[in-house]
Amino acid sequence: MKTDFKQLWNNCLVVIRDNISDAAYNTWFAPIIPLKYKDDVLTVQVPSQFFYEYLEDKYLDLIQNTLYRVIGEGTILNYRILVETEKNTAIEMRGESKSKPDKGVAQKFPLKVPNPFERVETPEFDSQINQKYTFNNFFEGESNRLARTAAEAVAMNPAKTAFNPLFVCGCSGVGKTHLCHAIGSRILELYPDKKVLYISAHLFKVQFTDARRFNTINDFINFYQGIDVLIIDDIQELSGLDKTQNTFFHIFNHLHQNNKQLVMTSDCAPMDMQGMEERLLTRFRWGLSTKLERPDKELRKKILKQKVLSDGLSIPDNVIDFIAENVTENVRDLEGIVVSLMAHSIIGNRDIDMSLARRVLEQNIKFEKKRITVQKIQDTVCNFFNIKNDLIQSASRKREIVQARQVTMFFIKKLTELSLSQIGAQVGNRNHATVLHACNTVKDLSEVDKNFRSDIEEIERLLKQ
Repeated sequence: MKTDFKQLWNNCLVVIRDNISDAAYNTWFAPIIPLKYKDDVLTVQVPSQFFYEYLEDKYLDLIQNTLYRVIGEGTILNYRILVETEKNTAIEMRGESKSKPDKGVAQKFPLKVPNPFERVETPEFDSQINQKYTFNNFFEGESNRLARTAAEAVAMNPAKTAFNPLFVCGCSGVGKTHLCHAIGSRILELYPDKKVLYISAHLFKVQFTDARRFNTINDFINFYQGIDVLIIDDIQELSGLDKTQNTFFHIFNHLHQNNKQLVMTSDCAPMDMQGMEERLLTRFRWGLSTKLERPDKELRKKILKQKVLSDGLSIPDNVIDFIAENVTENVRDLEGIVVSLMAHSIIGNRDIDMSLARRVLEQNIKFEKKRITVQKIQDTVCNFFNIKNDLIQSASRKREIVQARQVTMFFIKKLTELSLSQIGAQVGNRNHATVLHACNTVKDLSEVDKNFRSDIEEIERLLKQ
């Protein structure tokens, strides 16, 4: 009987490594430690709750197919999750199970494209709603208040508000898809008997193409006309597809006339859409069209803090503030940065600090360091030590002025590209030897005087705001 759990897991890793990138393997599978194998249950240790949830969310099919292929059908993966407490305890979580795959599967594990219209009468109707996206974790800010409020109204009373259809537009990553799933989740919670369907416009056109090919157009239309709440994401993907648009037009009319709710998203407003029939654009404007803007800094901080909390990570406030200040495009980038930080922290066995955050941002986004000028350094240092700016340039030998002057030189050298001679010319026409002495003095004093070091760190934080 197979009892060598380490060898069993190593055999699984060979298959897994062949199906994912090296980066993904090193991040998510290399840190896993096999612990035991007994009664068809393989127990492995993972570093955190987030690590376990990510594996189950992203790699469930791959893991289960591999276990069945290498060890045998019915094999269960049990996770031992480290919990950082004073006693270094751990908890165990059982991996999810899905239907058994075909034996001997050696290829990649492709996702099957669903065809829900083939199962109109089945009680196991699949709404395609992702329950993890809810209104509770869709944070409100100035950029999304109207859209969120309208979405909640629709979810509370589908097809009974003026917001039918609800048309939400915005650039990629601002939360359109999240809002769609939140609407669907709330409706299913309040009205479990309603047929709610979330579908991307891309999948809709794929299904329509298949229906034409197999001469099942009537089945396709009948299925969609039986939906109570139809949520279509990225409707702009139907642009230029005349026959698909014509079919959707009739589906739209039927649903709207029968008091069914429609929700659509797009990367642009109806008035800016190209390649779409005017009769459809007119109907898109029947209800409410609202835009999701890019999140402002305060909203970005809220999102980051929730992401960090839900993932069980420990990230200092100054790092969260730094990320929120510099990752400005969309929510998806924010979440990606947190995942990258977590991966670097686990693999590198290091705390998440400003240095790591800066490195991750430089690797993942178009991150431009803010240009810090000599004038800003002088102003910041003088304000911190509460002295007049012109005293920095003077020949005064008062202790507090000399120290402020030396700190100014230190930061000009650290945060700009100026040479020692150029720095001296900017600070009272000192020579390069004086500048070098000032920099060394500040550095040496920082190493032995905790209060002075704290002052230097605070000044640097102010300069990088």
